[in-house]
Amino acid sequence: MQAFFNQLPQQLVNGLTLGAVYALIALGYSLVYGVLQLLNFAHGDVYMIGAFVGYGVLTALAPKSGLLVPAWLIIVLMLLAAMLVCGLLGVLIEWFAYRPLRGAPRIAPLISALGVSFFLQSAVQLTLSANFRTMKTELVLPPQLGIDIGPVRVSAVRLLVISGALVLMAVLTVLVRRTRLGRAMRAVAIDREAAGMMGVDVDRVIVTTFFIGSALAGAAGVLVGLAFTSVWHYMGFTAGLKGFTAAVLGGIGNIPGAMLGGLLLGLTESLAVGFISPTYKDLIAFIVLILVLLVRPTGLLGARIQQKV
Repeated sequence: MQAFFNQLPQQLVNGLTLGAVYALIALGYSLVYGVLQLLNFAHGDVYMIGAFVGYGVLTALAPKSGLLVPAWLIIVLMLLAAMLVCGLLGVLIEWFAYRPLRGAPRIAPLISALGVSFFLQSAVQLTLSANFRTMKTELVLPPQLGIDIGPVRVSAVRLLVISGALVLMAVLTVLVRRTRLGRAMRAVAIDREAAGMMGVDVDRVIVTTFFIGSALAGAAGVLVGLAFTSVWHYMGFTAGLKGFTAAVLGGIGNIPGAMLGGLLLGLTESLAVGFISPTYKDLIAFIVLILVLLVRPTGLLGARIQQKV
């Protein structure tokens, strides 16, 4: 029992780190689903592209000879580059894969999303190979940096992941709830045709939604690369699945629900790894999802769906 309480604080920190990343990915799912009622299964692979972009920036600015610019600036440039590239990639995906199918039955864009996912995985594998890349996090965030709170060690990279994710979540919440664009997003989500008749540029809102959601995925890819150091072409599949699970757990289409679902999923996995077995962490996470959905089919913070007549 003493060992349990000694390990618990550190496992909670690990869970918050992982959960913050899941929450960022889940936010992208929830944004797109809330506006278009579309499950963008290519979202995880956009996150993978963001990790590779961050790796490329770090490799270019932190060669073996030493840092070319200050460490903090490298991290900022990694995040900005990944968010910009992934945001533009999300816009391209919407233009070419989803917009032509906007009036089609829901199964058509779903199949298209899976096709885009396989295309991105294969494109990266063919152009960059299937080898694992290692982010040299220690060059910008040395292991000795961090804070100690009693027996708990919170490294600088974990602080960056948690604080960065929380800041991005807060900015997104303010954007959706307090800005004109956010009101337009909510209007399109409620009734696309009525929003268009009231003067809302529906296409612009949808494109912006894809840009923001994909940019969040890009930031998550950079943060994961810094925290766990490994980057490879298939990393988006599992992360995308976990992000989708977090979105469903919290109530897909609900921004606070995506945050809550991501944090809960990360904590569940971390506790399972620390106190049960890493072998069963995915099993336990999905059992928690099933139990929650049995009690609340719309997720923890999801609203009841009103049936139209």
